[in-house]
Amino acid sequence: MGMTMTEKILAHAAGRPEVRPGEIVQVPVDLVFGQDTTMPLALIEFRRMGAESVFDPDRVAIVCDHFVPNATVMAAERTKSLRAFARQQGLRHYFEAGRGENFGVEHALLPEEGLIGPGMIVVGADSHTTSYGALGAFASGFGSTDVAAAMTTGEIWLRVPETMRFVYRGELRPWVGAKDLILYTIGQIGVAGALYRAMELTGPVIEALTVDERLTMCNMGVEAGAKNTIVPVDGQTVRYLEGVGAKAVGVHHADRDADYTSVMEIDVTEMEPQVACPFSPDNVKPLSDVVGTKVDAAFIGSCTNGRIDDLRRAARILDGRRVSSDLRLIVIPATQNIYLQALREGLLEVFAEAGAAVSTPTCGPCFGGHMGLLAAGERVISTTNRNFVGRMGHPDSEVFLSSPVVTAASAVMGRITHPDDVVR
Repeated sequence: MGMTMTEKILAHAAGRPEVRPGEIVQVPVDLVFGQDTTMPLALIEFRRMGAESVFDPDRVAIVCDHFVPNATVMAAERTKSLRAFARQQGLRHYFEAGRGENFGVEHALLPEEGLIGPGMIVVGADSHTTSYGALGAFASGFGSTDVAAAMTTGEIWLRVPETMRFVYRGELRPWVGAKDLILYTIGQIGVAGALYRAMELTGPVIEALTVDERLTMCNMGVEAGAKNTIVPVDGQTVRYLEGVGAKAVGVHHADRDADYTSVMEIDVTEMEPQVACPFSPDNVKPLSDVVGTKVDAAFIGSCTNGRIDDLRRAARILDGRRVSSDLRLIVIPATQNIYLQALREGLLEVFAEAGAAVSTPTCGPCFGGHMGLLAAGERVISTTNRNFVGRMGHPDSEVFLSSPVVTAASAVMGRITHPDDVVR
């Protein structure tokens, strides 16, 4: 019996000819990282273990992105402590807003920096670490204690997950993209539908997606409970890796006789844009079911949809138009490099002239930290990944998740809107 992509990566890392679902393996890590809300907890455990140094300063990264630019004095103190730790440990990969180099939201930043490659074992103190499966890596979120252990020993143990295979076929309709594909999938299987399983995303539709789009899909695999999400490495992947200077630990393809716990075929031909309604990412409805719902705010950004392709799509909708006077729009490029590219292409000017507030890279509003939270009774349509109760502000607010084009169209009209109703 053959192996899936995930099983092959774990077997290779463990130095074994094969692994099977349910087995416990201990594997070396290629990259371990945390951010400004999770790494401080990891450092407490790191010191409690009596550790004096990380296993490899070139393979430990810290990204300050959640409460930056520092939103509170407490956030400033946390960032200060992380900065000091990075200096003391000689970490090469420390990222903070305004430090004269690239910075931004971790799951957009780390691939940009060439730190992720096929076959890697990536351990992150953040649930959306699943993003990096878009580059053929095994990447998963772990708790701060596990991250502390990985920083110290350079290893992590885990149970080999079963793999669910998803095959996407058909022709995408206009305005339908990666965000709609993953929302539809989560809506079909539920938030626990892939619990502690690998989601392997395949098929002609996936092959046609850009790496940015694949990152969007893998980012949200965790919203279905996935241990990791992964996409086969192909020419698109290789060109991306060459562009950022990343190297492959090993390229692994699933065997033809790989054993999957399930195979789901999805025909996208009749799919329309999707919207996840409050208060769960699996409460997904076709856009036509929620058109006309009034919203008070719109947000374009985050590790899910703050990349340059996302901004280009949103700008196409907003170019020459104005944000509704009944609504506020916030646009946040995911990294400084993306910000600069959007600046050079005139996208930021399009957003500003439309009446949007454009911010420096930060997670900010996505997790209810700062930079545009919701008051009681308010609704937002957002390109982020979660819409739990109180996720972006007051517990009595509501979050609708959608793609950049639907969010931009809704910002123009002040209500959830199909892009066709704006761009005619």
